[in-house]
Amino acid sequence: MPENTTSPVYVIGGGPGGLATAAALADRGIRAVVLEKADAVAASWRGHYDSLRLHTTRRLSALPGLAVPRAYGRWLARNDVIRYLEEYARHHRLDVVTGVEVSRIERTDSGWLLHATGGRRLAARDVVIATGFNHTPYLPDWEGRDGYTGELLHARAYRNAEPYADRDVLVVGSGNTGADIAVDLAGGGASRVRLAVRTPPHIVRRTTAGWPAQRTGILCRRLPVGAVDRAARGLARLSLPDLAEYGLPRPETGLYSRAVEGAIPVQDTGLIDAVRSRAVEPVAAVASFDHDKVVLADGSRISPDVVIAATGYRRGLETLVGHLDVLDGRGRPVVHGPRAAAGAPGLYFTGYTNPISGMLRELSLDARRIARRIARTADRG
Repeated sequence: MPENTTSPVYVIGGGPGGLATAAALADRGIRAVVLEKADAVAASWRGHYDSLRLHTTRRLSALPGLAVPRAYGRWLARNDVIRYLEEYARHHRLDVVTGVEVSRIERTDSGWLLHATGGRRLAARDVVIATGFNHTPYLPDWEGRDGYTGELLHARAYRNAEPYADRDVLVVGSGNTGADIAVDLAGGGASRVRLAVRTPPHIVRRTTAGWPAQRTGILCRRLPVGAVDRAARGLARLSLPDLAEYGLPRPETGLYSRAVEGAIPVQDTGLIDAVRSRAVEPVAAVASFDHDKVVLADGSRISPDVVIAATGYRRGLETLVGHLDVLDGRGRPVVHGPRAAAGAPGLYFTGYTNPISGMLRELSLDARRIARRIARTADRG
């Protein structure tokens, strides 16, 4: 297919979503330019903790047009994800421009105008925004937080357990990140590890008899929410121990009901054993800070040496597109994938959902769908 010689499609973000979309566009002969504010692709992955491994399988984590090497194993380590994304950009000969941050996008009569680093003004008919789900670390505005005299950091700043050896650490947040960090600390020499839990998470085995939880998640997306909730509840009682006596009771709400709201299950990479051995101690949620004390929701007061807040991220899209009426009340795009919001034709978003079927898999599907939609509009245009 001959290459499109009109203005390029600008793809904002050099993570997996942006790279996959650029490759899918190139496969259709459409020129795409990836704008990445960091000095290399996979910037967000470089900032994650050392022990991170994908909870999705190698085969179901590959992006369009390039398989993940078998040597990386079934569950990719963080560094292997970075290596794969670097190779992906090289393999597809993607036009990636690093060190360029897009600060604002404006509507024009012919499409879009991007305001970028160095006074750049870039015009395009189609723009794909892929700046990532984990963009801006979120730290709750707990009462007394600013006067807390202990050490407080967001999980984004955590790398490994070495700096916390022989220290008392409170991890706040019982999602996958909080669970992983708590287990990492417990095995890395911390003297005490507590995990502050607001809502008990659903915990699932990463595999059951060789069958990965991700494949179950893919199947579940086609089933009624209530049916999945009931099946998951029964499976949990059969396959997982009751951790209530250790401070981690079974959730009251259904697994898929929670997933639809954005709270995906915690895949067990050691949390169950760590809780049962009391290497990780679940405690009540953080209510406030009082000088050197952390006040928990049950009224207890504790004095950890370090508090690590695994409290999530915000999308950080408000300054970029908040004026275009394309975000909902939580700052997330009102549409994603090949759909464009009303009044914003040619503006696409990818990577702003956290699906139970695996984010990288859905990014790959969205990349092809977006490329197909842009190709169709180009043919009509």
